[in-house]
Amino acid sequence: MTISDSTTIPGRQPGAIVARLRRVTIWQWLFVAALAFYVWHFTNTTIRMHHGLGTSAYDFALYDQGVWLLSRFEAPFVTLMGRNLFGDHTSFIMLLFVPFYWVFPGPGTLLFFQSVGLAAGAIPVFLYARRRMNNEVVALLLGCGFLLHPALGWTNVEQFHPDSLLPAFIGFAIYFALTERWRPYAVFVILALLVKEDVAFVVVPLGLWVALKKDRKIGLITAGGAALYMAFAMAVVMRALSGEWNPNAWRVPFGGVTGFIGALFTHTGDVISYLISDRRPWYLFQLAFPFAFLFLIAPVLAAISSFVIGANVISRFGYQYNIRYHYTAVALPALGLATVEGIARTPRGWRTALATVVLACSALGAYWWGTLPFSLEPKTYWSPNDPISQQAAEMFDLIPGDGIVSAHHTATAHLAHREHIYMFPNPFSTLLYGEAEMRRNEGQRLPIADEVEFVLLPRNLPERGGAEVWEEVQDEFVLLTETEHWLLWVRG
Repeated sequence: MTISDSTTIPGRQPGAIVARLRRVTIWQWLFVAALAFYVWHFTNTTIRMHHGLGTSAYDFALYDQGVWLLSRFEAPFVTLMGRNLFGDHTSFIMLLFVPFYWVFPGPGTLLFFQSVGLAAGAIPVFLYARRRMNNEVVALLLGCGFLLHPALGWTNVEQFHPDSLLPAFIGFAIYFALTERWRPYAVFVILALLVKEDVAFVVVPLGLWVALKKDRKIGLITAGGAALYMAFAMAVVMRALSGEWNPNAWRVPFGGVTGFIGALFTHTGDVISYLISDRRPWYLFQLAFPFAFLFLIAPVLAAISSFVIGANVISRFGYQYNIRYHYTAVALPALGLATVEGIARTPRGWRTALATVVLACSALGAYWWGTLPFSLEPKTYWSPNDPISQQAAEMFDLIPGDGIVSAHHTATAHLAHREHIYMFPNPFSTLLYGEAEMRRNEGQRLPIADEVEFVLLPRNLPERGGAEVWEEVQDEFVLLTETEHWLLWVRG
């Protein structure tokens, strides 16, 4: 009996998946390995930070409590900040985490997806470099260079922010615009807008770029739709849920947006002095150096990030013009893809060398300013094995899951899965709490204070941490247990 060569013998021929894997090149495997290492390293690092008390009410526990409440089909009124989760920012993207909380209801879920979102920002860079230049070596070099950008790593260790998903969402939106694949483009534009109301600051210029370079109708719909969505999110949703439509208006100097625009013409020298003050030019250098400034060869594409970068530089809030905070991450995709486009416009023989320069600059940036193990000043935090962390964990186990708790801000991140959890001195004396009117009148005692059952504080509570407030309310509680570093009180 003979069998023709065209006959398929079950179990003998490789399946479609195996055949596809065989077509994967060594450069693709190396890129996947780089992504996997990034996700593993930063997930492991941030989980250790969490267990070493390196997370806090702001900006970790408030998201954890909000998603936990949603996973129990309850309104996401976050008692840690006294506002609805979606009133602080319209981060409706957090709804995507709810199913995962049904299976893995822990902080590791947020921290893992944060690392994935940031790492995935390198994928559009790799794909576009491979497509544009038909060179996977160049694509690998540029993709790894993106992963090494110091702003990416610092965003990863800054507790948790929904903004960490933007390098992937914005990156893919730009990639699909470049390749004129409009359905996935629309999907990623919508996902990006769901992260935060002010993502329009990058989606609007993206739409203008599409209108100028690719498709006028799609571009104008993108820009107009993003602007309208931001207006609705701020003026309707945020105002209804938090009492104010723009809590960050104070960050614009010279009296707000109109005042700043007026000052450009009437006090030009003052504006220039302001813009070169407080290391703002240094921020721009740190942002651009890891890309070896090669995005300047494709300035129109890079300009998609111009609104975001401009808002950061103009701001009176120092975190915005500091690469160690999440405000910079949203600017990286356009700069990364513009770097690809810039190199693609150079002679073919230069491309590998220029991509190597980008990788070298990014590695130097990671060494000088980043938070990787080889960096000069990486993020420091207590080990989970530190006595302070271990003793705090012992206290957490003594507090029942339905107990109403007021705790030190580092402890709240470990007690957030409950309906009532407060960052001390809340609710005994409000601090960074509630809607706009309440925040303007800090220091009031809330009625819920009479129902607080447990108070967990460090033994040496600093004055700014509420020591004076605790002296006023301590008589309402009795000491349940204590360690060298912590005191747990129960209502008497």
